[in-house]
Amino acid sequence: MCGIAGALSASADIPAPIDAVERFAAAMVHRGPDGYGFHADGPAALGHRRLAIVDLSEGGRQPMTNEDGSVAIVVNGEIYNHQELRADLVAKGHRFRGGSDSEVVAHLYEEVGARTPELLRGMFALAVWDRRSRRMLLARDRAGEKPLYYAFRRDGLVFASELAALLADPRTPATLSYESLDAYLALQYVPSPATIFQEIFKLPAGHLIEVGCGETPKPRRYYRASFAPALAAVPIEEARRRVRETVEEAVRSRLMSDVPLGAFLSGGIDSSIVVACMARASSRPVKTFSVGFTEGGAVHGELPFARLVADRYRTDHHELVVDPDMVGALPSIVRHHGEPFADTSSVPTRYLCELTRRHVTVALSGDAGDETFGGYRRYNWAHVADLIGRLPSVPRALIVGLMARAPGGTARWLREYAAVVPASLADRYLRFVCHFSHAEKSALYTPALRERFAADATAARFAERLAASGAADTVTRLTDLDVDTYLPDDILTKVDTASMTSSLEARAPFCDHHVLELGAALPGRWKLRGGKGKRILKEAFADLIPEPIVNRTKRGFALPTRRWLAGRLHGFARELLLSPAAAQRGLFQPASVEQLLDRHRAGEDHGERLWNLMVLETWFREMVDGRASFVQEVSKRQSALRAAA
Repeated sequence: MCGIAGALSASADIPAPIDAVERFAAAMVHRGPDGYGFHADGPAALGHRRLAIVDLSEGGRQPMTNEDGSVAIVVNGEIYNHQELRADLVAKGHRFRGGSDSEVVAHLYEEVGARTPELLRGMFALAVWDRRSRRMLLARDRAGEKPLYYAFRRDGLVFASELAALLADPRTPATLSYESLDAYLALQYVPSPATIFQEIFKLPAGHLIEVGCGETPKPRRYYRASFAPALAAVPIEEARRRVRETVEEAVRSRLMSDVPLGAFLSGGIDSSIVVACMARASSRPVKTFSVGFTEGGAVHGELPFARLVADRYRTDHHELVVDPDMVGALPSIVRHHGEPFADTSSVPTRYLCELTRRHVTVALSGDAGDETFGGYRRYNWAHVADLIGRLPSVPRALIVGLMARAPGGTARWLREYAAVVPASLADRYLRFVCHFSHAEKSALYTPALRERFAADATAARFAERLAASGAADTVTRLTDLDVDTYLPDDILTKVDTASMTSSLEARAPFCDHHVLELGAALPGRWKLRGGKGKRILKEAFADLIPEPIVNRTKRGFALPTRRWLAGRLHGFARELLLSPAAAQRGLFQPASVEQLLDRHRAGEDHGERLWNLMVLETWFREMVDGRASFVQEVSKRQSALRAAA
């Protein structure tokens, strides 16, 4: 686990800008506080910040090379099948210098070249420089647990584990992408392969790039899970057995570590399963970590449910109850993401990672259980909409009409959903994941932007992806979409950023590609029951999990922004969003923003929309208006690191 960076010059005759790579690495000290290293070879340069997890000796230091130095690599992440790969490579005559899992990448590349990522099991972002062919290989793991950003500048290709690292060098161009801004307002994140800047890109999950000096980087997908219902004819008892064995094995594979290891324990079914599997595979008590928050003198969150699992498995349990400093945390969160990211659960996740890092260096999480086994409410309601759509016109209209007239403020979502039941699957999906609908964005935009985004690009993009799915039912089509979009671009981005800010490695067993593929092969009817998701997962582990957790309704990790932005945060939100600086950006009509604030204060729920706008304005202040200060800060850090070397 670490941060990686590098550069490839526009010409083979020009040395790589090693100073830029040093700058990128200096911006990511939090990703690797245990050491650093650089490798320069003609037009190529690689940089590394080390968080020592496997092989704590100098033998685990990166960048690494093969025996003759013709292949150099940097790897961020963990390769869980490294021992099997190593044994095969040693049998073929390769010589290893240490016991690091990353070293297998250099030798494996000698054998199979660009097929290397296809043979790795784990989470990784990697770069391989091949001196012989004068080409660079960049790759990212199948699920997208580890990030990789790149830009093609005037002096060549540059890349790093963080977007902000690339911004730390003033030579990296950074022009606002209005298309990305429009997508962000809808989704609370900028979807891959784009970033908020026109010239900087994310390498999507399951993709690689092979590039030579001066060539334009062209990502190529090397992996995509098939969501065809391959297990539809298998007896459900057999399917449960496979789920149990596959998840248990994925957890065991992620227990390799030469440093203390623990687990996040939220009180939900996914993290509870992970902890149960860890406890059964470990001879010592598992260290577990949970976070709650206070409001009005009361403690809120999932702590009581987490304690049920902690007590059952006698874990070494740690809790933190916080009064989240939303105002104080926001600038730091924005800087570490490098672009707008408005998932409110990033705040409690940050606190959870800070607590966990005080005790361990590695933590397992339950992320990807919802996407793999159908845990989100939107899956169930999409199924309901399908059933309604199959009814004759009269009863169909009656049911939709009743939904549209459901009384009360809490039924607002039901009334809104009624309006999209007759619409496309993409439109129904966006009802659940969108912060701002296309109409709501149009109401905020200045006339120029309203005209520019007259068409709903987000809905069109999602409809295209849904149409390309090989899934046989609605639920599985939506999980296919989420595994390709929401999981890597929101969930895994949030956890990676929050954990690495605290120099903590987070591992997600449900992201194992064997688990993802198994979930993809299951028919949707085995994932839903009685209005609740993850049926088959719960049945497979029912004997290991306390009954109240198995049968409880899913709850997220988000904070109560609705109440806070109508109360203690309302003044801050008004000051931020109606400031002269915000108005001068020319994006939104101030009167429309003020109306949104007033409607929220009057009782309507626009908390997530307002938080979205607050993150955006804070990002402008920190990473656009404040970029020069950020560059100077990193430059001073770079000078200090050089002096200490």
